[in-house]
Amino acid sequence: MEDPMVKRAITLGGGGPAAGLHIGVLEALANAGITFDVWALSCIGAWVGIVYNQFDKVPNEYRAEKTYQFFKNGVFRDDEGYKRFPINTVFGADWLSIGKSMTKFVADSNTYKDLWDPRAMMNAVRESMSFWFGQQPDANGGKKFAIPDEGDINRWILNQVLAPNPFVRYATSMMYLSHVTGLSRINYPQSQFMKSINFDELNKPEKPFIFHNAWNLDDHKLALFSNRPMQNRDTRNEYKVPISASSLCACSALPFVEETVKIDRVTYCEGALVDTVNFESLLQEHHRPPNDKLDEIWVSRIVDAKQVRKPENLHDALANLCQLFAATVGEDDVRLFKYHVRYDDPDGRERWKGTIVEIHVPGHISFKWNHSNLDAGRKLGKAAAEQAIEAYNEHARRKAHAGPHFVNEDPAKDHAKEWRGVQDTYQECQRRMTA
Repeated sequence: MEDPMVKRAITLGGGGPAAGLHIGVLEALANAGITFDVWALSCIGAWVGIVYNQFDKVPNEYRAEKTYQFFKNGVFRDDEGYKRFPINTVFGADWLSIGKSMTKFVADSNTYKDLWDPRAMMNAVRESMSFWFGQQPDANGGKKFAIPDEGDINRWILNQVLAPNPFVRYATSMMYLSHVTGLSRINYPQSQFMKSINFDELNKPEKPFIFHNAWNLDDHKLALFSNRPMQNRDTRNEYKVPISASSLCACSALPFVEETVKIDRVTYCEGALVDTVNFESLLQEHHRPPNDKLDEIWVSRIVDAKQVRKPENLHDALANLCQLFAATVGEDDVRLFKYHVRYDDPDGRERWKGTIVEIHVPGHISFKWNHSNLDAGRKLGKAAAEQAIEAYNEHARRKAHAGPHFVNEDPAKDHAKEWRGVQDTYQECQRRMTA
């Protein structure tokens, strides 16, 4: 299976609780003997890719199992516990920072300015009288009190009851205006959990080139953290080395859900919602023909809009908010990349003629951080990757048989037309799980 002359890259996209899909994909690829020279990672894909590559002196076929154990024991919660505590084991509130922020808020004299607004309070009383005692003509020409709609009542409570109340204004400003940038924090580089990842192992020369992204909030640009610097290359992007516990936390710091992360006085948050597959970086920095060509890009994009379910509670609603954005960005990134490599090249270089292997996203997973979802994702991801590998091998056999007459000018079109069976991944994965 393995061709030492082929340079391959793999992209592992974001998707949080769908991490099991990545693990299953990597398991199938390892079983098939497929290895990669470049790993382009974002969000949960960065966690899976870095944990997977940290293991030294471990055969490839066992790395997926060790990665699975890391997430099962360190991130995902057991099913019984998750039923009444639907939070993973690392999204903890930063109680120390919250306490400091609250103390600073209370001690700041500016906090108490503009809490008491007599004009707003009088206007609220006047508008409340008009709202509740307003009259409308009835069918007989008389007048009757209007019955407010539920939406109007809710708006009255918000704007005439809560907004002018000085005590509510104080509590609300404490909640929203204290220096707390997220519901949880995972950036504790010295914690036992983060120390369980051997980042130094990534820097060994025999390791592939690994990089993940994060969004630089100070300069408003994508930052790339890698396990080694780019050598003798004029790159558009700045590769920051090394990958660290803080950089890994930065790449998954989803706004509002997790606190932002500061590294060298620069503030970062998640980059997956800007670029989940890092195609541009792969071609600009890792494809330099004629001596260094990137032949294949394998895509494990684990989030799809088909996975989103009707919410039954706030847990589901929050998951939908995150996953809908991730699904849209990931799907659009792949579609636009296929379009651009087919039709144009902004740098004026020869158009990339490599092959895109997209492992289609199974839809039969939820966004729960529990063991059952992790296990299901692993099985589904493995099944999806096995079908993609089968189609890839068929494609290679057809190409070898056709020889120079084989037409492969459009990787995206060839992928959709020739790789049989990949479109049936959803049904096949469901059948395998049932069996």
